[in-house]
Amino acid sequence: MDAAPYLVHREPVQDAWIDYNGHLSEPYYVLVLGNATTAVMDAVGLDPAYRQATDSSLYTVEAHVRYLDEVPGGVELEVRSWIVGATGKLLWLWHELYAEGRLRATEEVLGVHVTSGASSPLPDAVAAAARAALVDPPAEASGQIRLRRSGT
Repeated sequence: MDAAPYLVHREPVQDAWIDYNGHLSEPYYVLVLGNATTAVMDAVGLDPAYRQATDSSLYTVEAHVRYLDEVPGGVELEVRSWIVGATGKLLWLWHELYAEGRLRATEEVLGVHVTSGASSPLPDAVAAAARAALVDPPAEASGQIRLRRSGT
């Protein structure tokens, strides 16, 4: 993506995450990308205090991961994240996972705001923060996630 990332999340590869081929095992890509989603949630106001006080959170309803390159052990991972879509209830996120300066994976995530088990509108402040950070989705996005601009 050309736009500056909305958020950068970093964490080291853990030894236990390395598979029998000597590289980051598949589920740990998703774990780290999930941690990046949580970091975006926190940044727009869906943080732990909000979640505790309102019984609300962002639930993933769709995700597409592209595994582009192996990740060796003993390196720091950097996930660059953007908000590429938003409606009244939905956030569409784009993550790029880097190791040693090289793009290793991407993930796009569609999340719905949920309160007490049912979809619900994003709080005004969260919606405003998401709109302020909004960038166009990259060409590499799957094209499968599409947001309707009406009341969803």
